[in-house]
Amino acid sequence: MQTSELETGRKAISTGGAWELRLYVAGQTAKSLAAFANLKRICDEHLTGQYTIEVIDLLKNPTLAKGDQILAIPTLVRRLPNPMRKIIGDLSNTERVLVGLDVRPSEELNHA
Repeated sequence: MQTSELETGRKAISTGGAWELRLYVAGQTAKSLAAFANLKRICDEHLTGQYTIEVIDLLKNPTLAKGDQILAIPTLVRRLPNPMRKIIGDLSNTERVLVGLDVRPSEELNHA
């Protein structure tokens, strides 16, 4: 991933589908870039073609933190499907992210 992927203050990546995710970051720090890369990887592996990621840089748009009550960064907010869920950190623990988003790993889906 190139650092330019987080250059805009608000950027959306959409593959369609029902998962609406927002990633709040503060600039292009190593932790912010890692969170985005980890989220993209997890979505590509477990939510293929079913997600939208909106990256919000709070250095460029600080007022946007209020709507989702963001207290720490990076923070991932699952807006859809309901209920809203939040995960704080660089999203490096895939299992924790999947549990936090209430996503069953694809292996379980294949055996269900």
